[in-house]
Amino acid sequence: MRRLVASAVVIMLACGGDSGGGDTGGGTAGGEATVAPLGSGTITGVVNFTGTPPANPSIDMSEEPACAEHWANAAVDPVVSVQDGKLANVFIHVTAGLPAGPYPPPATEAEIDQLGCLYSPRVIGVMVGRPLKIVNSDPLLHNVKATPTENRGFNRSQPREGMSTTVTFNKPEVMVPLECNVHGWMKGFVAVVPDPYFATTGADGTFSIGGLPPGTYTIEAWHETLGTQTAEVTIAEDGSGSVEFTYGG
Repeated sequence: MRRLVASAVVIMLACGGDSGGGDTGGGTAGGEATVAPLGSGTITGVVNFTGTPPANPSIDMSEEPACAEHWANAAVDPVVSVQDGKLANVFIHVTAGLPAGPYPPPATEAEIDQLGCLYSPRVIGVMVGRPLKIVNSDPLLHNVKATPTENRGFNRSQPREGMSTTVTFNKPEVMVPLECNVHGWMKGFVAVVPDPYFATTGADGTFSIGGLPPGTYTIEAWHETLGTQTAEVTIAEDGSGSVEFTYGG
């Protein structure tokens, strides 16, 4: 579950590294290897959480038993998702140091689901121009509403299980909020970026962004309630860089 504090940065140089990240296929952002990597360097890292995580809001799903049955215990809104001191659902992306591009988006669809009356994944990254498929896997009505500031918003009803809506965002924007007009607790976030160098931390707080040429990069960590942090990472020829961010309660 999630929150803000200072960042600690560790720079390491090593040989090797995988060749993907974000929409290049090697990161944790759900992309495919459809964008050619610029190099063989990789930024790996972890997002820590110190102190006691805030209590996440409970969700009353008593009127939606088909959703409640997905959760072994009482459902909660996973705003700050911490496991063993590591923070999930943090969006990481390169904000400076990349070649100018252009970076053509993958033709394949990225996907976000609605299951158990929650968005899954909660935070997803897509390149500008890449189709995003929003699926309803619940046997009930959802209404997908996007409220961007740079892109065009939408409000689409999905009254039946198995329905989907495909949308495309044409401008960079971190973040585009998603909500459901039927279930007010449902929140999701779409990061729209101009290049494939991004990732989202998993349950273990780790991330990897690959396919980078040698250079010094600025990367940003974004969390929905804990804010943003930045760090610089240097990648040597055929090397890798390592970085840690730390948020706290």
